[in-house]
Amino acid sequence: MKSKRRNNTCVRTCRDEGQIHRCKNEVQHMNAELHDFADTLKLTGNAVRMKILLLLAKEQQLCVCDLAEILEMTVPAVSQHLKKLREGDLVVTNPEGVTIYYRLTATAKPLLNALFEWIPIHGRTLSRELALANS
Repeated sequence: MKSKRRNNTCVRTCRDEGQIHRCKNEVQHMNAELHDFADTLKLTGNAVRMKILLLLAKEQQLCVCDLAEILEMTVPAVSQHLKKLREGDLVVTNPEGVTIYYRLTATAKPLLNALFEWIPIHGRTLSRELALANS
């Protein structure tokens, strides 16, 4: 049996050479930013990490012990999630004495607020709920 070979050549008779060239350049220039954005979406795609981000958005800052108790998880498990969020520049630490609090980074807040727009909570979006809680 013959294997079919795939060819990336367009079969249309009138392809738009300028459009293809323009789009290829645009994708190449955005490549690093798109990669970073996709990594951020991967981080927020985990339910536990999204809960942590939601809690931090609402409460401003929490320590790992509080998060573990709230989420009914072990401290080491929550710590692993916080480590990933910290490495992804979504959260930062704020030490106060021997306690280390976690809070959202300033750069993460606009992105997370946009994501929170898609989460319905009791008939309204979560971003409105958070705005009310922070006012």
